[in-house]
Amino acid sequence: MPTSLALVADIGGTNTRVALADGKVVRPTSIRRYANSEFSSLEPVLARYMAEEGLHAVDGVCVAAAGPVRDGVAVMTNLSWVIDAALLIRATNASQTAILNDLQAQGHALGHIAPEYLRVLIPGTQAPGAAMLVVGVGTGMNAAPVHDTPKGRLVAASECGHISMPVQTAQDFRLSEFVAHKVANAHGYAGVEDVLAGRGLEHVHLFTTTEAGQPQDLKAADIMAALAAGDPLAVETAKLYMHLLGQELGNLALVHLPFGGIYLIGGVARAMVPYMDEMNLASAFRTKGRFAEFMQSFAVFAVEDDFAALTGCAAYLATGGT
Repeated sequence: MPTSLALVADIGGTNTRVALADGKVVRPTSIRRYANSEFSSLEPVLARYMAEEGLHAVDGVCVAAAGPVRDGVAVMTNLSWVIDAALLIRATNASQTAILNDLQAQGHALGHIAPEYLRVLIPGTQAPGAAMLVVGVGTGMNAAPVHDTPKGRLVAASECGHISMPVQTAQDFRLSEFVAHKVANAHGYAGVEDVLAGRGLEHVHLFTTTEAGQPQDLKAADIMAALAAGDPLAVETAKLYMHLLGQELGNLALVHLPFGGIYLIGGVARAMVPYMDEMNLASAFRTKGRFAEFMQSFAVFAVEDDFAALTGCAAYLATGGT
């Protein structure tokens, strides 16, 4: 049954955001952030929040976890936390519980995000009720197809960040060999995450500077700062990165046919948004040979709502877990 008062949480690797929701609507003034390093598990985080809100119980609780969810149990990728229904019930006395992967929560948020938080990156047609696609580019990279069915919304899990990186040009091939064999912790394989996630941007920059005879092993934040300052090698890095991102978004579009739109989330994607027009993301996205015209069927957006995962959790509970 749909819930009335719900507790929702978005658990990242560093912080956890917690809020209350009335049906599908998150209460903005109820959102609080907690540093994960101060807690041994999620249970004391939720218990503290309940105490601070003066609550003994809520109707439902749904959390979005940055890690795989199997058989109703979430194992955090960058924390030693394990989350299950029993933990949620102990902390909140809720009668309904749900645990989602963070990308799944973002998928359930689509359709409930205010238009001002959706920036058009690549214009295209949108078909109401059609499949959509959430693509997360941050510490990792992954994508989740979103389908509205007669039985409710389905946000399917995937691990597409670990498929092979796109290779279209001779430069792409040299990059794939470089990432597979020459970067730190190379494992003989160049996946999508290895060139598009945060560490991927670092790999692309190291490759670009090495080819220029000026190898620089910089962190992603330093690369973005250099890009903002107009550093030529950082600019070349961003151009190559955008070429790769456009290729991969185009590949995913052809696999999933998201005529309802593609929605980019994640810190690296957000940081690159200001450069996407000038560095021809749309051209890289649509370079699919005789399918180039067909690629105009897909619109691409950046989600600029920091609390979208909370909204997705609330929507999931409010629709009875579908």
